[in-house]
Amino acid sequence: MPADTIVLVHGFWVTPRSWEHWISHYEARGFRVLAPAYPGFEVEVEALNADPGPILKVTVPAIIEHLESVIRELDQPPIIIGHSAGGAFTQILLDHGCGAAGVAMNSAPTEGVKVVPLSQVKSTFPVLKSPANRHKAIPLSFDEWKYAFTNTFDDDEARALYERYAIPANGGILWGSVLANFQPGHQDTWVDYRNDARAPLLFVSGSEDHIMPPEVQRSNAKHYKSNTITEIREYDGYAHLLPAQKGWERIADEVLDWAVQHAS
Repeated sequence: MPADTIVLVHGFWVTPRSWEHWISHYEARGFRVLAPAYPGFEVEVEALNADPGPILKVTVPAIIEHLESVIRELDQPPIIIGHSAGGAFTQILLDHGCGAAGVAMNSAPTEGVKVVPLSQVKSTFPVLKSPANRHKAIPLSFDEWKYAFTNTFDDDEARALYERYAIPANGGILWGSVLANFQPGHQDTWVDYRNDARAPLLFVSGSEDHIMPPEVQRSNAKHYKSNTITEIREYDGYAHLLPAQKGWERIADEVLDWAVQHAS
């Protein structure tokens, strides 16, 4: 029986609201669509900006545990599509046996990916400039948001999306992802790159993405040594906030068609 449910996983500095157009688009195609929030993120963007307490409390293991609980309650494995940090979480979920197929869009890297382009350093500098930020929820200014997320958008559109979607990010998680490659043992974003039981995985990259550039996606994909399907596509002219950029409908349809075709 073909997969009939899609689970959309959001990234950092945003909430499930960032998937609002994809939800209605996929529902119009006849799919059941779930966009679970991280634990504590079930409130609106405005509430999280007013009180970032839930952002400070969240951890990667808690996020994965919550997402797995949502997926394992379904009658059959869904298609999982994750953006940014949600792309890394999609990889972890597939490695844990969740999902019929996965799409990692503009994905944050999993453990072992050591490529760090200069644009990524600049994009994450608001958090990584101080170790003290490990204990804070760090917002982006509009200029920082535009560089990291919407560098190909005009100012009016970028600001509208900033006001509608942007929230602070957990500085501890971002610092942890940086340190993961320098600490002994497996860290929160570890996956088994040789897992032959993993469902098919597609990496999607925007050519103009500053925070998770194409070289990060290519390096992440090359780490996989399993016999399962691992592919990558790059879309010219797209920034990090690809799901909200003009022309997103074509990408949404193409990645879903790939996932349906390859779903295990």
